[in-house]
Amino acid sequence: MSRFWSRLTHDLKPYVPGEQPRMAELVKLNTNENPIGPSPRVLEAIRGEATDTLRLYPDPQATALRTALATYHQVRPEQVFVGNGSDEVLAHAFCALLKHDAPLLFPDITYSFYPVYCRLFGIAHEAVPLDQAMQIRVADYRRPAGALILPNPNAPTGVALSRAEIATLLEEHPDAPVVIDEAYVDFGAETAIPLVASHPNLLVIQTMSKSRALAGLRVGYAVGDADLIEALTRVKDSFNSYPLGRLAQAGAIASWRTRPIFNRPARASSKAGSGSTADWSGLASTCCRPPPTSSSRVIRRMRARRWPPRCANGR
Repeated sequence: MSRFWSRLTHDLKPYVPGEQPRMAELVKLNTNENPIGPSPRVLEAIRGEATDTLRLYPDPQATALRTALATYHQVRPEQVFVGNGSDEVLAHAFCALLKHDAPLLFPDITYSFYPVYCRLFGIAHEAVPLDQAMQIRVADYRRPAGALILPNPNAPTGVALSRAEIATLLEEHPDAPVVIDEAYVDFGAETAIPLVASHPNLLVIQTMSKSRALAGLRVGYAVGDADLIEALTRVKDSFNSYPLGRLAQAGAIASWRTRPIFNRPARASSKAGSGSTADWSGLASTCCRPPPTSSSRVIRRMRARRWPPRCANGR
C-alpha cells in the first residue's frame, strides 16, 4: 500500500489467478487447462506468422478471425468481437453494457471475477442464491435488474441451463442486457448463440482457452447484436486498440479450421466427467470432505501430492 495509490486502487480486492507452479508431474486441475495440446496445424500457423512482419502492428479489428468466427456461428462479422482472452471481453462488457441504475444480477456462487469487475467499474449488483441443488433458477431472476450475467454452465458447479430457459430469461428482461458466459459450453451445455438473431439484448461470450487448448494464446470473443458489439469496440478502442497480436490471430484462425481436432478433448473430458471409472477417491478425500484441521494444513497436503490448490472466491 502506498500514499501514491488512488482511492480506487486502495479499495480494490483483486481477482486471484490460478497458481502456475514450476514442478513436474502435476495433477493440475486448478485452472481447468486442457490436458491435450492444440492441433499441429495451429502450431504451424503460429510458426508461419513468426516472420519479419512482427515489426508491424496487427489488424486492430482482427478481420480474418472475426470472419472465421462469424462463418462458423452463422452470424455477420459485425456481430463478433474478439479480445485478449474472455476475461478482457468480460471486462469490456461490464464497462460497456452492465452498469445501470438498477442492479446487475448474477449467481452468488459463480465466477469470482464478476464482483471484482463490479468494484472496479462501480457497478451496483445483487448476488442471487442458487437453490438447494446448486442450480440457477430462472424464476429467482424475476426482479428489477439493470442487467444480468450468467455463466452457462455455471462455474464452479458445472450445472447448465437449457437454451429454452435462457430464452425465457431474455423474454422476461427485454430491456436489460443479458450476458451469457460460455467458457465451458463445449463440455456439456447448449450455446445460446442461436438466440442472438431474435434477442438484441443478448451477448454470448466464449473462450479459446478451454476446449480449444489455447489458454497460453489468450483469445476470447463475443457474439451479439451489432449495437452491442459496437459498444464493446468503443471501450476497447478507449483502452487498447491492438489486443490480439499477429501470432494469436493466426493460431486462433487455424484452430477454427481444425474444429474436429479440438472437439475431441472436449468430448473426452465430458465423458470423463459424466461416466469415468477413474479412481478419484484420493482427490475427494482431500478436496471434498470437511477438513478436520486448518485450511493451511490442507493446502500443504495438496502441494505435497502435487495438486495445486485453488481457493474459492479468492479466499
